[in-house]
Amino acid sequence: MTLLEIEHLSKRFTGRRTVASLLRGRVRPVVRAVEDVSFEVGRGEALGIVGESGCGKSTLARCLVRLHEPDAGTMRFEGSDVLALNAASRRRYNRQVQMVFQDPFGSLNPRMTAGQALAEALAVHRIVPSSRIRSRVGELLDDVHLPPGAAERYPHEFSGGQRQRVGIARALAVEPTVLIADEPVSALDVSVQAQIVNLLLELQQRLGLTLIFITHDLRLVKHLSHRVAVMYLGRIVEIGPTAELFTNPRHPYTQALIRAAPQVRPGRRTVEDAVRGELPSPLAPPPGCAFHPRCPIAESGCAREAPVLDQRGGTWPVACHLASPRSTV
Repeated sequence: MTLLEIEHLSKRFTGRRTVASLLRGRVRPVVRAVEDVSFEVGRGEALGIVGESGCGKSTLARCLVRLHEPDAGTMRFEGSDVLALNAASRRRYNRQVQMVFQDPFGSLNPRMTAGQALAEALAVHRIVPSSRIRSRVGELLDDVHLPPGAAERYPHEFSGGQRQRVGIARALAVEPTVLIADEPVSALDVSVQAQIVNLLLELQQRLGLTLIFITHDLRLVKHLSHRVAVMYLGRIVEIGPTAELFTNPRHPYTQALIRAAPQVRPGRRTVEDAVRGELPSPLAPPPGCAFHPRCPIAESGCAREAPVLDQRGGTWPVACHLASPRSTV
């Protein structure tokens, strides 16, 4: 059952003009952060969104939680148009769709203890009666595997992994349906990353959460996602079931990302460059297929016509004129 449906979503930002461009009368530059993105997420599903830094993943996440207002497109949650909600309905949506941020320290109030941060969320949204707030705070801390004494500590008294657990607990405090995790482990030590990923997987399964996990690390989405969407320069270029996509990636960009994922083998460690060249500027994306300047199989027509991510023909669409055929195995 579809819970969240995104159609043709776009978000652009107007940049600043330099003195020289101002004197020459040039228009302000426009950053195409998210461009014509469409996908859907089922209830209880875990969707991974991957891509290089600067491809628009975080902007997309912020649009989903209404921190950014999209410039075009539609967002439907449980069948309702999110962008047309009134104040009361929007408040309910904000409760239902919560976000875990990349920087746990920056997302927590340094003047509030962990217990106060959780209690505030419970009180503002009237999740439980006042008499139950204290015990509910303890339950939330237990859910993320923190001791009861953590309620009395301030953010600077926690390690990075513990702060991220507090951030997850705060998101869970309002009893959301959808949890969007935006690079939740990229600022953590490798030894702690697996703990947080396993915690999210445990919570997703135990609470029946719909999880949207955003990262540049394909190893993580392979571990916890049912499906994976691959973004490049603001667009989704491929989306499909995790196991099949890793076994038989169809888009050249997806193939390159998978080849570049660090692999440890007996006796040697292999790491390849993800893709040749640099990610083009979103201020001036290439014509046609945005990936064609870096694509090893690009043809002349790729620079003229942009491929379309057609989701009408099945569950594994790909935006590429020369995509590898879908495996029949």
